[in-house]
Amino acid sequence: MQQLVFATNNRHKLEEVADKVKNRIKLLSLDDIGCNDNIAETGLTFHENASIKSRYIYEKYAINCFGDDSGLEVDALNGEPGIYSARYAGKYNDHQANINKVLDGLKGITNRKARFRTVISLMWYGNEHFFEGTVEGTIRNEQSGTKGFGYDPIFEPDGYNITFAEMSLDEKNRISHRANAVEKLVAFLGNV
Repeated sequence: MQQLVFATNNRHKLEEVADKVKNRIKLLSLDDIGCNDNIAETGLTFHENASIKSRYIYEKYAINCFGDDSGLEVDALNGEPGIYSARYAGKYNDHQANINKVLDGLKGITNRKARFRTVISLMWYGNEHFFEGTVEGTIRNEQSGTKGFGYDPIFEPDGYNITFAEMSLDEKNRISHRANAVEKLVAFLGNV
């Protein structure tokens, strides 16, 4: 079984990806390889931020790895929070403050179209490959559900009448942006 490092410390992301690749790839975390470095996301796009993470690990540890960058893009907010999704309200990973800022920004606005986007950068034996996944939906007026993380309680994917936070991990993993990108990654690895 192939080993691959996922360049993240986000346990929610690790759980989602591990569930998606089980029995196909041995997924290693940064902890598994003894990396406690804080890899700064200084890029201006999802592609740049994903690349920063995967290249950092590959260059330092010489091991095949991938990094991702994901975020929520709200049409009426000109694509915000975008690459700043995790720190939209200022403090990193203050999910409630981030949700509140999005909801405040949409007060009185009827166009609530949004999407989650994930870009994966895979460093595979020195070559970089990108995989992208999106899921379209709308932003609810209020929060609903307790599962998931981030903006999940206010994001209702198209074709559903529940939020990501009301779905089981299995349900979410069938349609999520990260799942779509990971499927492309797994398909690539199956052909190398």
